[in-house]
Amino acid sequence: MWPQIFQQVHVQDSFQSRFTRMSKRSPPRLLELAGRGLLREEALAVAALEELPTELFPPLFMAAFAGRRSRALTAMVRAWPFPCLPLGALMKKQETRRETLQAALDGLDGLLAQKVRPRRWKLRMLDLREDAHQDFWALWSGARPRARVLSLSEPGAAQPVPKRRKVDHSGMGAKQPGAPLEVLIDLCFKEAALDEFLTNLMEWVGQRKGSLHLCCRKLKIFAMPIQNLKKLLKMVQLHCIQEVDVSCTWKLPVLGCFAPHLGQMVNLHRLLLSHIRVPSRSSPAEEERHVAQFSSQILSLCHLQELYLNSVFFLKGRLDQVLGCLRSPLETLSITHCPLQESDLTHLSLCPNTSHLKRLDLSGVILLSMSPEPLKVLLEKVSVTLQNLDLEECGLTDSQLSVILPALGRCSRLKTFSFCGNSISMPALENLLRHTARLGRLHLGLYPAPLESYQELHGALHLGRLAELHARLKAMLRELGQSRTIWLSDHLCPQCGNRAFYVPEPIQCPCYTRA
Repeated sequence: MWPQIFQQVHVQDSFQSRFTRMSKRSPPRLLELAGRGLLREEALAVAALEELPTELFPPLFMAAFAGRRSRALTAMVRAWPFPCLPLGALMKKQETRRETLQAALDGLDGLLAQKVRPRRWKLRMLDLREDAHQDFWALWSGARPRARVLSLSEPGAAQPVPKRRKVDHSGMGAKQPGAPLEVLIDLCFKEAALDEFLTNLMEWVGQRKGSLHLCCRKLKIFAMPIQNLKKLLKMVQLHCIQEVDVSCTWKLPVLGCFAPHLGQMVNLHRLLLSHIRVPSRSSPAEEERHVAQFSSQILSLCHLQELYLNSVFFLKGRLDQVLGCLRSPLETLSITHCPLQESDLTHLSLCPNTSHLKRLDLSGVILLSMSPEPLKVLLEKVSVTLQNLDLEECGLTDSQLSVILPALGRCSRLKTFSFCGNSISMPALENLLRHTARLGRLHLGLYPAPLESYQELHGALHLGRLAELHARLKAMLRELGQSRTIWLSDHLCPQCGNRAFYVPEPIQCPCYTRA
């Protein structure tokens, strides 16, 4: 049947092809002509899918998608010759999401309803992630050279199935259904209720639990009642989740309710918790029980590499309880704007799973009244691996800085370092720059404007004085054989939370610009 379509297309487009050649423009490719034929002869194209060459499926699928040919989309899903259908990369426009998804689900329903697999059944995964397999459609549509290798790390990648030598299986029937089909999507809960797209998908999945799996690699929670969230998570294959971001304002008991689901995410690589509050009326026993609920589940996270804790208010005096449950070395540890005490910092420096950190962020953790020795020990321990260090707004003073400087100077792989928001003098800043000048890989250093550059009465920067000090620092670095840019920062803007930087010309925050 496909030769008939190409023949009809050739006749109908012959005049246009001749006109194109006459105007010295490239004639339409065969795939483009086939796509036009699909849009004109949809019924004929659907009937001929069993004979359609594998190479024509992606471009013709795109043509059907662009033309909103739901019947053709449904039929092509049933006959899809690849292990994975990366539909999400085509569904970025909101107005096409619902009807395209429905056409794909109708196609999957047709597959799931069959007791035996058709000859060409290869589909194992419907991928609804928008940022995955971006090159697949461009590669197969001819927009990019076929010689370019398409690297897809996920199981069931959307790659062509290699041809195999035909073998006579006389007496054997069609393939029997194997593992459940997978529907892969990144979930982001922003509202108390799901949008129409997710509602339809979840309802469809809920009715077919035994025949397919809903898989999620990235889970983000910005707003969702915990009871609704628990119902939805029961429908997801939790062991597939690799990244979790909880950016809600949760109270500690809510985190305790979420913890059993977290413990089932055994392949989790990245965990972010933000703004976890402790109820003012909770008793110490209740508080301890909820913390134990959470920390005990971390024991199951054997592959955790990145841990981000922001404004988590139950950590004070309990950091050992949380970090002590880690089962694998961390590469990233970010504890920001969390109240801690000196014993927490001591445990952090001694914890075996913080020995190979590549990134350490303690910004907003007030260290003013603490001994700098634990921080020194920690920096010494990670000196051969640490690449990014953030000590912004820690309240560190000249004397504390002098203690950690020898360890900081041994962090030979350090690439970025931020020390903004700490109150240090010009001599201390000069000493800091001397130590960091030795670090050959350091390409970005952010430092606070020295105390001498502020006006005594109003606490505002004196720009003329700051320019003089900046020039003095630049001259010092030149003597050390360094020509790096020196970024000096002001305090945080109380309105927008941004900083003004001086390099030496001021880069003001947006609030200042508007004024």
